Amino acid sequence: MSDVNVTVTSGRVTRDPELRYTPSGTAVMDLSIASNRMWSKDGERQEETTWVDATVWGKTAESLSNIIKKG
Repeated sequence: MSDVNVTVTSGRVTRDPELRYTPSGTAVMDLSIASNRMWSKDGERQEETTWVDATVWGKTAESLSNIIKKG
């Protein structure tokens, strides 16, 4: 059995996904997600943003391209 890596990322989509096709017809979608982390240090509020660029392939890319929008 092959190994499978799974990542779950939550946050906001920061730009509309870009759907394109490879020369062989495989769908590929690129998107960017931002997630904020907030905490207090010495009574002062701190915030950090993590940016994640993701690429989705195949039927999943085609399906999600109709659902996911910036915002």
